[in-house]
Amino acid sequence: MAGRALKFGSALKELRIHLCQKSEQSRGVRDFIEKHYVDLKKSNPRFPILIRECSGVQPRVYARYELGKESSVPLTNLAAGDVLQQIENFCVYFL
Repeated sequence: MAGRALKFGSALKELRIHLCQKSEQSRGVRDFIEKHYVDLKKSNPRFPILIRECSGVQPRVYARYELGKESSVPLTNLAAGDVLQQIENFCVYFL
């Protein structure tokens, strides 16, 4: 993660990442999970990061905030670094 630890703010309650196990459209998301998930989880050990795989689904990340509000961003055909950038957009601050 380029020398910085990505920390989620208190308003963000959960991340859900949806992807297909085989599709080319989800390749960047699969690469992101292999390259960045462990560091992300180490930086946020108690934060729920849910990975949901389903055949044929379009890759997408969902962020759940306080009071049940949600937002999502499509991750179709993005590279691993671009997926990380989309997740960074849900964050409040960096260490």
